[in-house]
Amino acid sequence: MNILVTGGAGYVGSVLIPELLKKNHSVRVLDNLMYGGRGLIPSLLNKNFELIRGDVREKSAVEGALKGIDLIIHLAAIVGYPACKKNPDLARSVNCEATFLLEKTRDKNIPILFGSTGSNYGAVTSQVCTEETPLNPISLYGETKTKAEQHLMNSGNVICYRFATAFGASNRMRLDLLINDFVYQAVRNKNMTVYEKNFKRTFIHVQDMVRSFLFAIDNYSKLKDNVYNVGSEKMNYSKEEIALIVKKKVDYYLHFAEFGSDEDKRNYEVSYRKINALGFDISISMEDGIDELIKVSSLLDIHNEYSNV
Repeated sequence: MNILVTGGAGYVGSVLIPELLKKNHSVRVLDNLMYGGRGLIPSLLNKNFELIRGDVREKSAVEGALKGIDLIIHLAAIVGYPACKKNPDLARSVNCEATFLLEKTRDKNIPILFGSTGSNYGAVTSQVCTEETPLNPISLYGETKTKAEQHLMNSGNVICYRFATAFGASNRMRLDLLINDFVYQAVRNKNMTVYEKNFKRTFIHVQDMVRSFLFAIDNYSKLKDNVYNVGSEKMNYSKEEIALIVKKKVDYYLHFAEFGSDEDKRNYEVSYRKINALGFDISISMEDGIDELIKVSSLLDIHNEYSNV
């Protein structure tokens, strides 16, 4: 297939593109490279890969990128609570308006696979979230992704994936992800303070996110026009549990704060039975993912500008 990946130079795209190429798909990336493009360097030598440096908010760039395309994987977004809070206008224009433009510009016969988020649920402490749980986003990130998801679902010929919180190594590494940040602080700074230790999140390794897109391509007719939580009930953890797993593997000072708070108030558990019943499950455990991050963190010399755990 001829596949367009928006935001393909990002954290997920940098892992996804090589896997699509291995499947003999032709891949075109539309990305403005606001975070650089080093994650795509290994793909540049592949004759089936094309990079268009352009803005997904610009109609001419979107029209050019869609020429000859059979399927769209829409990843372009300002991702996460901290980044959206820092640049709210940018978040709205990229997460919402660019999604509306992409949907309007595509031929309706071209499927869209959309990377949505479990942040759409917000804070749900009384039940396990299913795809039917009312959405109650409590951050600008969740609000914009919810609007984009609902718009695409109303348009049809789409699969929307509400991903668990991502973690794991990527050629475009991010430390504004909870587990990645925890491991980096433990390995490099040797100390960490954790606020609101009982808040629960659900997690997925970036390689399993990639596998879920490959699964959607191979099973599109079975999955289309539906929303799916993507992750595993085995990966529901509290912040305290994550910090203690890291502490078993790394010697560092860990303090659970009794006062103070994390501005990101997400607190929920999620059911993944819907997509599991169709044949998809994760392959990388929390322990294995943290082991990987420990190795990677020793090579990194970057920081999380948004850190507040």
